[in-house]
Amino acid sequence: MKVLILILTSLLFLTCQSSNMSQERISTSAFRLKPGEDLKEGIEKIVTEKNIKAGWISTCVGSLLNYSIRFANQQDASKGEGYFEIVSLVGTVSTSGSHLHISISDSTGKTVGGHLLQGCKIYTTAEIVLLATDKYNFTREKDGTTPWEELQVKEN
Repeated sequence: MKVLILILTSLLFLTCQSSNMSQERISTSAFRLKPGEDLKEGIEKIVTEKNIKAGWISTCVGSLLNYSIRFANQQDASKGEGYFEIVSLVGTVSTSGSHLHISISDSTGKTVGGHLLQGCKIYTTAEIVLLATDKYNFTREKDGTTPWEELQVKEN
């Protein structure tokens, strides 16, 4: 009886596996940006090199010498110089365009955050892990809901 249950369980498992023809593949890109490199440009370089169509930031820690961030509902960048810890970096990445938000803290712990722009230079390091899927394709298009090009998620 135990052998029969084992055989039936195995057949059920194999049937379920073969009926799921398209399985999602998640890939990982782990890299480090070095002193003087631009945070946003470094991420975009990897996205282009790896041809990432639908990805996201899994983690990022490091430090900056200066920042260029656009705060909510502001036209222009806010900039600063000094020494800043990267306490958070989140967002979606794609060869069709990325949308990244960063939070940084200064030597007193004061923390600011907003839309990551070019011009954030690495102080000592930026250790980044990107994840990507082959199940989706992220694009940026105007869809009429806002005046901006917004994320469009398409299933492959």
